[in-house]
Amino acid sequence: MNATVSPLQTQWPAPLSALEWDQRFPGVLDSIGMLAAGANIIMQLALAPVGHGVAESKVHSGSIFHHPIKRTRTTLTYLAVAMLGDAAEKQAYRSAVNRSHAQVRSDANSPVKYNAFDPELQLWVAACLYWGYTDLLEKLRGPLSREQQEEFYRLAQPLGTTLQVRPEMWPEDLAAFEQYWQQTLPKLSIDPKVRAMLTDIADLKFLPPLVSVLFGPFNRFVTVGFLPAEVREQMHFAWSAAQQRRFERTLKVASAVNRLLPRVVRQAPTLLFMRDFRRRLRKGLPMV
Repeated sequence: MNATVSPLQTQWPAPLSALEWDQRFPGVLDSIGMLAAGANIIMQLALAPVGHGVAESKVHSGSIFHHPIKRTRTTLTYLAVAMLGDAAEKQAYRSAVNRSHAQVRSDANSPVKYNAFDPELQLWVAACLYWGYTDLLEKLRGPLSREQQEEFYRLAQPLGTTLQVRPEMWPEDLAAFEQYWQQTLPKLSIDPKVRAMLTDIADLKFLPPLVSVLFGPFNRFVTVGFLPAEVREQMHFAWSAAQQRRFERTLKVASAVNRLLPRVVRQAPTLLFMRDFRRRLRKGLPMV
């Protein structure tokens, strides 16, 4: 990273449209990606300052346990804006998120120091988002070529630079990212407090009891399946060869069904959240 810190990015290349994304990387914006959402949350919060920042946050308006629908909308809108938004839209959403992040910082009683504006922490969150997209694509659609991986990596940079990650912080190429990823995995640490919160997320305990009882076991199953072995162990989740085979069969069926759907149906959540964001931006309504 450069010794001199550059300003935050304010201009980005013209984004791909939802159609163009699907042509280059079929399925990348599909709602089936929600199957891996729980695993990605665990990945992000496995870095102790991020995990404690969420677990101890006093901003209840952004908590998945207090406002699950709003929290889901905020997260999915961010992904939509990062992938589809133009420069003005990215900056507008950055400003909205910043107002919430300004309240998330450790105090004298926090066992781990954190600050939601810390670009190093946001780099890890963005890295998890990028990793999650590519992992899901390859699990559902098959391996990407190295050329495809490099192109997607370049296009995915706004997952971080839409917030506080400066361009020079984003690893310069795929090889540098892979090095960063492998160097960071051993630094992950999930203590009992954060583990309990993440287990509740895997079990859908933030939703009404009936939903959690009916769908929690399946959500935990796919969540554990999507986790790397290192993080699975940190969460104390057991995983057998039989469960792995069942997981692979589940994804094979889900992928086959998903491919039969028209693109606009597959991408419906992303398209709807992007439309809602643009409506809120146009009317001056709260975005977060």
